[in-house]
Amino acid sequence: MKAAIRYYTRSKKGNTKKIADFVSEKLNIPPIDVSVDLDKEVEVLFLINAMYAADVDAQIKDFLARNADKIGCVVNVNSAASGASTYKAVKRVCDKYGIKLSESEYHTVASWIFINKGRPNQADFERLSVFLSQFEVENNG
Repeated sequence: MKAAIRYYTRSKKGNTKKIADFVSEKLNIPPIDVSVDLDKEVEVLFLINAMYAADVDAQIKDFLARNADKIGCVVNVNSAASGASTYKAVKRVCDKYGIKLSESEYHTVASWIFINKGRPNQADFERLSVFLSQFEVENNG
């Protein structure tokens, strides 16, 4: 299936970017910031994001709004220091723009200041590798 990876982070820790890079390595698809729109339709968009103030960032919402007609299905991959998943927030945006959201999601805790120090860790990435193994994708940018 044709797939792409988009991510957004505003964190100085770089947890979301680390996750995006890991997904990229496993799927052989470049991780691209959500500031860059899709140039082709994709069957699957791996949306890598994090929780900020109990919601996803406006950059994620704007990207989905701008690209809704090019996305077959979103796979939500996320982290948060609070432990909360972004699934419900991403679902609200996907529902608003008529984008299918996979029920299959990867979520992990992430470090922030002294909370969850060292996360995501090797075990988190091993779980992510298993999660990604269910997808057979090809690079579509």
